[in-house]
Amino acid sequence: MTDSATRERRDTDALTDAGERTLHVGRDRPIRISTGHRIRHHDGKCARPHGHNYEISVAVTGELTAEGWVVDKGDITRIIDEWDHRFLVERGDPLVEAFEESGDGDALVVLDHPPTAEVMSVVLERRLESRLPDTVSAVAVEVAETGELCAGF
Repeated sequence: MTDSATRERRDTDALTDAGERTLHVGRDRPIRISTGHRIRHHDGKCARPHGHNYEISVAVTGELTAEGWVVDKGDITRIIDEWDHRFLVERGDPLVEAFEESGDGDALVVLDHPPTAEVMSVVLERRLESRLPDTVSAVAVEVAETGELCAGF
């Protein structure tokens, strides 16, 4: 075997034997989305419709694929971007009907729980887990609603 073939085999073996790796997306420069929501049963101002410029960070752990990565970053950002410029509401919120009657039903994301940063991080984790390759073993999402409020991991 030539030196170049030996090096290539060693590189291939190194990837195969690399074990699980973690890809961090948005750790230093978070993914930003603008999303509206309201917390219907809150006693304060969060019960009113309002919006935030959320900052989202994701950590994905798994085996390296044949392409040499844990997952394609574009797959992560595409899933998160599905919430950009949308309005998040809890199932049963009267705003669902109002949005649909106005023709803006496609602007809604209806969740089974109040659309808090904590719930958003869990739901995004589940969405990513269900749509990323089987080589992924763990997904952790952090959602920063403001500079003072961040949930996840």
